[in-house]
Amino acid sequence: MNTLLFKNKNRVFFLGTLSALVLIVTAYYMEIGLNLKPCILCHLQRICVFLLGLTALAGLLHRNTSYIRFVSYISVCIFFSVSGALLAIRQLYLQSLPPDLIPSCAGDLSYLIETLPITDLLVTVIKGDGNCAEVAWEFIGISIPGWALIALSAITVYFLISIKKIKTYL
Repeated sequence: MNTLLFKNKNRVFFLGTLSALVLIVTAYYMEIGLNLKPCILCHLQRICVFLLGLTALAGLLHRNTSYIRFVSYISVCIFFSVSGALLAIRQLYLQSLPPDLIPSCAGDLSYLIETLPITDLLVTVIKGDGNCAEVAWEFIGISIPGWALIALSAITVYFLISIKKIKTYL
């Protein structure tokens, strides 16, 4: 199994790109196919997954890289996957709050972008709002940010292991 998952750098980047693609396609299926409206934190998690996939794709296309360059690409991928996981944890926290402690709903993201300065926008978006506390869909008792946390944590662990394993194949 180790040789299958960690045989070379390109395979690691391919699996990272594929994982991000699957997560993005799933998110859009839930939005379009299931008519679930994503909240602000959902959009930020998507951005993290998209950037993770883009970085892994860049690493895949940048063939024959040195171990240091491989670790650099993987480190950026880990940064984006951990960022997405932290946003998912924030959303799970908001979903666990009792109704009287849920923050009030902010406007749409486009409205916030038009009206708020960039620093206030970032603080407001990362805090989340009442829409982020809504549990719109569950599978085996786990909500969408819970599944995002599981997936992003697995991707992070895979990338961390790949840093060590690839060195043994060089």
